[in-house]
Amino acid sequence: MSVSTIEEAIEDIRQGKMVILVDDEDRENEGDLTLAAEAATPENINFMAKYGRGLICLTLTPDKCDQLGLRPMVRDNTSPFETAFTVSIEAKHGVTTGISAADRAHTIITAVNDGASPNDLVSPGHIFPLRARKGGVLVRLGQTEGSVDLARLAGLKPAGVICEIMNDDGSMARMPELKVFAKEHGLKICTIA
Repeated sequence: MSVSTIEEAIEDIRQGKMVILVDDEDRENEGDLTLAAEAATPENINFMAKYGRGLICLTLTPDKCDQLGLRPMVRDNTSPFETAFTVSIEAKHGVTTGISAADRAHTIITAVNDGASPNDLVSPGHIFPLRARKGGVLVRLGQTEGSVDLARLAGLKPAGVICEIMNDDGSMARMPELKVFAKEHGLKICTIA
């Protein structure tokens, strides 16, 4: 399986499908299952948890993070890749314990609703928002920015859901394994760099 064009990836995102978004080998060298946030369903959140195995994160623009009152997880971000985690969230209404695929999908849909406010969410929760940088991948070559850019380019709300793909043994899947994974699950691969 070869790497898809950005146009092919955008079309799949537009259709509510997942793609695998890979960053540079000199960066994290990881592949993330990537979905437009407004397309989050219990089924695709469960797919991410079962087959991706990484942390399921909601990628948001700075404006959306501000609208929701999402503060940085830490005051001094010392992460080598400057991953901008905010406090974790849960929908205030319509969830049980928050961890089920249905609850997590509901939290994502609640957060990306145009009229969402801090009153619609509680913290901590089981969804981990990431604050994308203004300027997207032109400023930072991360899956956070890439997923927001893909959704925006697809004509959807500029927000994504990402989950790192790990191998069965718990190690991070690299391009050779990601190509096998993509073929097995009928997913397209696109790169940030």
